[in-house]
Amino acid sequence: MNELSFTSWNINGIRAIYKKEGFMEWFNTVDSDVILFQETKAQIDQIPKELYRNDKYHSYFSSASVKKGYSGVAAFSKIEPNEVITDMGEEKFDNEGRFLRLDFDDFILMNVYWPNGGMSDDRLQYKLEFYDYFLEYVNNLKEAGSNLIMCGDLNTAHKEIDIARPKENEKVSGFLPIEREWVDKFLSNGYVDTFRMFNQEPDQYTWWSYRTRARLRNVGWRLDYFFVNTKFKGNVIDSWIESDVMGSDHCPIDLKIKI
Repeated sequence: MNELSFTSWNINGIRAIYKKEGFMEWFNTVDSDVILFQETKAQIDQIPKELYRNDKYHSYFSSASVKKGYSGVAAFSKIEPNEVITDMGEEKFDNEGRFLRLDFDDFILMNVYWPNGGMSDDRLQYKLEFYDYFLEYVNNLKEAGSNLIMCGDLNTAHKEIDIARPKENEKVSGFLPIEREWVDKFLSNGYVDTFRMFNQEPDQYTWWSYRTRARLRNVGWRLDYFFVNTKFKGNVIDSWIESDVMGSDHCPIDLKIKI
């Protein structure tokens, strides 16, 4: 039996975090088999070469084609995947560079930067349509017999325990009833929020607003997740949050499995 570990992190700009003190030390010493970034905000030719041509990892990127410096996801894997897929098959979702799929022998790993619905009613609608399309996509994979690991910035805090100020944010995208209901629906389709398998405590967050210095007071939201299909739940060893790692308005999250 082998153990594998994964780290997922919305880094809020790969070029920006690369320049921050401590990031490369973290990247070079983190003990994960796969590192997954969201919100890279860069085209492939803008990725720092020290990351792009790293001897430790096979690196893969999906960048937005609609505009530069926007969205984007990346994966750095010690194990070479059997296949890498950068789209779900629907242009209006794929052209923002929000999806990266790595197929391995025992599971499919998906790195997703789900949309933020807070900019406008149109973007909220886009987010909800993306959610529904994604659910149909992963259900097809699951029903075909694949085990799934899905991670990234969901841009929704699921329950009141996942947000520091639930009452104040009931009408804010990221904690709207319609968004939270979708998470309920997603989980009821046969998926598990791995963090809550091990930790039922409040005050566990992965994002804090820069504007209010919220991190110092731990006034945050849990927006970042590792999900697995229910059949694969028994392979999960641990899932946790690294709230002490700085460099972004999000912090890394981790998953450990056995195969």
